[in-house]
Amino acid sequence: MGNYFQPEIECASPEEIRKIQSERLVKQVQNVWDNVPMYRKRMEEKGLTPADIQSVDDLHKLPFITKDDLRDQYPYGLLARPLSECVRIQSTSGTTGRRVIAFYTQHDIDLWDECCARAIVAAGGTKDDVCHVSYGYGLFTGGPGLNGGSHKVGCLTLPMSSGNTDRQIQFMTDLGSTILCCTPSYAAYLAESINERGLRDQIKLKAGIFGAEAWTEEMRHDIEDKLGIKAYDIYGLTEISGPGVSFECEEQTGMHVNEDHFIPEVINPVTGEVLPDGEKGELVFTSISKEAFPLMRYRTRDICILSRKKCSCGRTHVKMTKPLGRSDDMLIVKGVNVFPSQIETVLLNQGYPANYQIIVDRANNSDSIEVQVEMSPEIAANPSVVPTKEKELVAGLKAMLGIYAKVTLVDPKTITRSEGKAVRVIDKRNLYQG
Repeated sequence: MGNYFQPEIECASPEEIRKIQSERLVKQVQNVWDNVPMYRKRMEEKGLTPADIQSVDDLHKLPFITKDDLRDQYPYGLLARPLSECVRIQSTSGTTGRRVIAFYTQHDIDLWDECCARAIVAAGGTKDDVCHVSYGYGLFTGGPGLNGGSHKVGCLTLPMSSGNTDRQIQFMTDLGSTILCCTPSYAAYLAESINERGLRDQIKLKAGIFGAEAWTEEMRHDIEDKLGIKAYDIYGLTEISGPGVSFECEEQTGMHVNEDHFIPEVINPVTGEVLPDGEKGELVFTSISKEAFPLMRYRTRDICILSRKKCSCGRTHVKMTKPLGRSDDMLIVKGVNVFPSQIETVLLNQGYPANYQIIVDRANNSDSIEVQVEMSPEIAANPSVVPTKEKELVAGLKAMLGIYAKVTLVDPKTITRSEGKAVRVIDKRNLYQG
């Protein structure tokens, strides 16, 4: 219990970190060679044996793993431990295909709790805090991950899950929640609801740990202003363990990767070439300490940049930027790469709330993109300014994206609020695919 800051690991020298990584990588490669037939086959196809992997410098020799591989091996094909040693599963939503199931031994749960504890401490958490966890529980990793990390730190933990906003705010005020953990879209919704009820002065929050969906710096500042907190990013994915793979410190200039458990790489998403720190590319992770479900060189499809610039917090683990988009969720409209985060930046810079939807369609072999945005109460009260405001947004989006996007200002409260992951994009072009 206590602060749960581990300077001997989190502030280790690069040489010490690489030594830990190399030792664990060698053991992990032997583990998957012995216990996961697919890995052994993939390595043999490349003419590799475990003896070819002697250190982190040899990591690039290993084959990549993708989400398609996880789906093809569903449910037990990538399991590296007997089922009798596994104590839990978590799972993805399965909205884009067959579900991905991740397995955990008790060791894996302890590791995950430790990583999330580090994130809470980096956000200023101690055993004296009240940690309000509004991520979903159940198969989704958000709730269980932060719940375990909060226990590890010794916080009073409120396992709220998502939804029932009235109850969320009641417990927040009655029990004096100091750290809020949820998706950024739900944090924005809670902030809106708290301010509408005139309860801002009764809220004791000092920090928020927000993840599970992309969010911009503009959205961060908006949430911070409305809740009077410091908002920290956290990153993870079910396939690797869940939230806590990386997290922000007080400097808020990127998320420290827990390098003693996960080795990050950035690659060219087309060629697979490993890129040097500082270059933008697709993020790849290798799990070097997990037992039941260790993924080697897993392609996340998240686009980011790695940096080893010295951090004022003292942590030496490499930083990754917020995901700058996804190589698979990226929209291609009229031949242009479009990320929802670009659109959100324009909206928030012009003072609009983070309640919007992007609708992409195709007619007569031509793509169209429309952005529906909730107008502020001030604009709603003065409808004559709506055409001008829409033109301003069209111009801003054209400057950002390089293409025309139709803008429709809609009445306040007419875009469905999200209590989980926000649904930002409706791509109707999929309806025409055979």
